[in-house]
Amino acid sequence: MRETPSALAARLPPKKPSPGHLRADLDTWRQQFFRALPDARCLETLFDRAPDIVFSIKDRAGRYVSISESCTERCGLASRHDAIGKTAHEIFPPHMAVRYQAQDLRLFDTGEPVVDNLDLTLFNDRSPGWCLTNKEPLRDAGGAIIGLVCMSRDLHEPSRAGFIDARFVEAVDHILTHYPAPLRIESLARRAGVSVAQFERRMKRIFQLSAGQFITKTRIDIAINWLKGSDIAIADIALRCGFCDQSALSRQFRALTGLSPRQYRQLLRRGN
Repeated sequence: MRETPSALAARLPPKKPSPGHLRADLDTWRQQFFRALPDARCLETLFDRAPDIVFSIKDRAGRYVSISESCTERCGLASRHDAIGKTAHEIFPPHMAVRYQAQDLRLFDTGEPVVDNLDLTLFNDRSPGWCLTNKEPLRDAGGAIIGLVCMSRDLHEPSRAGFIDARFVEAVDHILTHYPAPLRIESLARRAGVSVAQFERRMKRIFQLSAGQFITKTRIDIAINWLKGSDIAIADIALRCGFCDQSALSRQFRALTGLSPRQYRQLLRRGN
């Protein structure tokens, strides 16, 4: 018989253990808590209260297993149940569905999350606009990818103000796919068809980061994924992520996380 989350909460150690034991106890308690939940549909209800966010879970075939209610108005559906079991090609315009599917396939092939992608979407009034998309792989108990979870946030103001267009999206996509290579802000601005100052303003308006900070964040995000999911040497990870050497990665990594890459990897392994 499954324990309820309230019963599991009562099993937290009453005395303050050592830091190492505390981490192990909390990890065990956390795993037991999630196993005790009947399903993930409570997330649908949570995101139903956020009309500017579309939340979804898909299987490896791209079929929707779960989706927030906000998608129904956007796609002209009677209810969320009309989307369950269907793919993006069956509920979104073709040019949007093609991009969504390409992101999904890349995630399934590489295991790397989709972070801060700018995508065309339909707002609640069914008018076209832009959103910021993040996707994470979902794995079974054996570590195999069985699907993904996605959250897309509408960018109403930048869309209305004309800060986002196809050329700007192409420049951001170039950062996200060419992070191992040298990236110059001047070249990215030319790709976007704007001046360097305009490009920087748009990046700060949309991502709350300068272009240089966004490039660094992209590389750090990829490095974190490698540190979590592989035994690749940190020096090799640095080169794969576009840093000139391990020292450059370590400086930027510590500035953002407070830990060195090695400390971060060790922390993850102790947790597992």
